[in-house]
Amino acid sequence: MTMTSAAPWTARLALVAGATAVVILLLFAGARSVVLVAVGASGTAVALAGVWWTLVHRGPARVLAAVLAVAAPVAVLVLYALAGLLWVVLVSLALWTLAVASGRFALAFALAEGTGPRSRGERRVGPPERPFLIMNPRSGGGKAGRLGLPGKAEALGARVAVLDPDRPVDVAGLARRAVEEGADLLGVAGGDGTQALVAGVAAERGVPFVVIPAGTRNHFALDLGLDRDDPSACLDALTDGVELRVDLGFIGERVFVNNASFGAYAAVVQSPAYRDDKVRTTLELLPELLTHETGPDLVVRAGELVMDRPQAVLVSNNPYRTGDPAGLGRRSRLDSGVLGVLAVTVDSAAQAAGLLRGRNAPGLVSATAGDVVVDTQEPAVPVGVDGEPLTLRTPLHCHIAPGALRVRVPRHRPGVPADRPAMDWRGVRRLALTTVRTAAGHGPRRSH
Repeated sequence: MTMTSAAPWTARLALVAGATAVVILLLFAGARSVVLVAVGASGTAVALAGVWWTLVHRGPARVLAAVLAVAAPVAVLVLYALAGLLWVVLVSLALWTLAVASGRFALAFALAEGTGPRSRGERRVGPPERPFLIMNPRSGGGKAGRLGLPGKAEALGARVAVLDPDRPVDVAGLARRAVEEGADLLGVAGGDGTQALVAGVAAERGVPFVVIPAGTRNHFALDLGLDRDDPSACLDALTDGVELRVDLGFIGERVFVNNASFGAYAAVVQSPAYRDDKVRTTLELLPELLTHETGPDLVVRAGELVMDRPQAVLVSNNPYRTGDPAGLGRRSRLDSGVLGVLAVTVDSAAQAAGLLRGRNAPGLVSATAGDVVVDTQEPAVPVGVDGEPLTLRTPLHCHIAPGALRVRVPRHRPGVPADRPAMDWRGVRRLALTTVRTAAGHGPRRSH
């Protein structure tokens, strides 16, 4: 089945699954189906409110709130079971999940042609003559050493500097000296924080940059379409590579390849106890941060949009996908030329429950801008820059440099999957009708 035919057939599956879910509810629950839906929505809202109260209280109040967060969905299931309709709800929910997933895949199929890194102006390039790679042995639990990356890189003609964990090194300075000594390519095997430091030097000196995902998460590598499960495959960029132009985010003069975070999360990761006990430290600090008793009162300006006192703000190098439940996860593009902005403001249990509406929730703001200013009355605020905890002076100016970085990637790589757009039932219906009309001999229907 070709991509052209897959889209309408998947759309038809979405419509059939959605209709079947509704029919099963009406057939076996009748008028009670409305009550079932209302009870389920109410239970979910109460559970989210319980989570909010768990985060903003301590002691017995926190325990009671946690019990409520767990008890609410359990009570809903018990009510369904007592009514003899639990199987109806579960089957309908499964069918509805299938309908939404199929619908989104249908829309993605229809839009997928020409997406992915290979549509972003990549060009074939010859191998570098004097590549220089920096490898952080601590990243990813010692992944670089376990996989023998230094030896593999040297066998391909690269000069490799393995950082000494016991001796702090100016990584950016090391990269600058390498270029001054004739390096015509820079690369890093490490986490996103180290990647960002060296990427800034590569952009500054106009040399290409190679990403080797040897850290824990490596979101930058993920969004470049690289294979995070096989970092050594990324060394193919030295012998059989193509080059892409991608954007870089800046907070002041510091580069970030993924994002800069402000507010509650940034404050929590600043705590010395965070590395030893993340969960306990987070639960200990969140009550005052979420209720504005401690922490900075942020004011965020993204173009003409002004956000007052959000608890958490994320400014990203290119926006995260709109199809993700909370807007986090992956970026479909790294060359859109704009920053992504996500801000969360939740001041009550009702607003916490309102997050069920996803990106339409009143407490969640999503925007794009070329420049973002984060300000507060405090002289300095905690900031997480590509996962690195920092304290920076305010106001903080974030901007994006379009196409600032030349990235060298292997010609053969997994790539970035097509973005799955937000659900659009009208679009799904149009795709399904395309198949029907074609089968009837009327020709394909065009949508404008």
